[in-house]
Amino acid sequence: MTNVVGVRPEDYQPALTRWGHLWRFGLALVLSVLSSAPATAERLAHARWWLAGDIAIGCVCFVVVRWRRRYPVAVATFTTLAGLVSAAASGASALAMVSLATRRRWREIVPQALLAFVCGAVAQTYFPGADSSHALINTGAMAAIVGLMIAWGMYIGSRRELLASWQARAQSAEDEQAAKVQQARTAERARIAREMHDVLAHRISTVHMYAGALAYREDLPTAQVRETATVIQETSHLALTELREVLGVLREGPGDATPERPQASPADIDGLVDDNRATGMHIEYACSADLSHAPAALARTTYRCLQEALTNARKHAPSATVHVRIRGAQASGMELEVVNALPLAPTPVPGSGLGLVGLAERVELAGGRQTTRITSDDRFVLTVWLPWQA
Repeated sequence: MTNVVGVRPEDYQPALTRWGHLWRFGLALVLSVLSSAPATAERLAHARWWLAGDIAIGCVCFVVVRWRRRYPVAVATFTTLAGLVSAAASGASALAMVSLATRRRWREIVPQALLAFVCGAVAQTYFPGADSSHALINTGAMAAIVGLMIAWGMYIGSRRELLASWQARAQSAEDEQAAKVQQARTAERARIAREMHDVLAHRISTVHMYAGALAYREDLPTAQVRETATVIQETSHLALTELREVLGVLREGPGDATPERPQASPADIDGLVDDNRATGMHIEYACSADLSHAPAALARTTYRCLQEALTNARKHAPSATVHVRIRGAQASGMELEVVNALPLAPTPVPGSGLGLVGLAERVELAGGRQTTRITSDDRFVLTVWLPWQA
């Protein structure tokens, strides 16, 4: 089995705890003791220098094997060569070989396996104390031991890589879910921003127009001033009420969103035109579409588009006549056209610059299209087309 493309062994090697280090070194130490035990008594009696050197080399190997993950090939090579002259190094050599095999790289495993087999065969055959009469059996046993170490290391590496892939998939799923949540939050914030703009801009522009009339006209009779002030008060109250209703969707409690503003119905479109006429706007309105049979979503989008168009006309061309035409059917879709003359001088009303942008986003989400143009006779034309199934 080969490594997954693009995944390095370092990516799925888990960090070892203190207990993980202890039991690995303990197991390697037991293997070293078992390997050196048969010749210990003879060396203690006739070649103590050999026994001392064997133990010293084994201790060095146990120190070096601590860096088996950082320098796997170098450590495995050193401990394998040390096993030629030191039986005490066999435990550290086995640990280094298994650790190397967990990387599951054949270009590293094959040379080390051949080196371990050759060194083991040489040590079993030619060094003092070796039993050369069973050379074939010893060689087969050595090959089996090396094969078992490599197989065990590759199994451990495969398990680690599998766990790492599961963790990577889980992390990827969490990141994807977090991205979807963030995207949903952004979309919801944009929707609420458009809703607040559509609701408030209409009312506030009306207040601005009446307040401007009071500031400009100093000769108004008391009754007309009171009437204008009443309109400002009522419109401001409606603006605050609608703001509170729209902000209800931002609250987390299940009951907090209950006062959310009811969505516009087809009958509200005619009422919107009448309300704007009552505020003093000059509107020529013609509707040839059967609004009573229009889908709720289509009527709601048409209402918002017309509301934004009338708000812009009131803000930027308050004295101009606004021509509103709505026509459409199920086969051709709904078309809204709003035309007004451009003002002779710039109006002092500040604009957010987001009205038409939000309107375009709303129309696009409904599957329609919006165009704006200025005609040769200085008229601003807003055209919105919506599919009947919007």
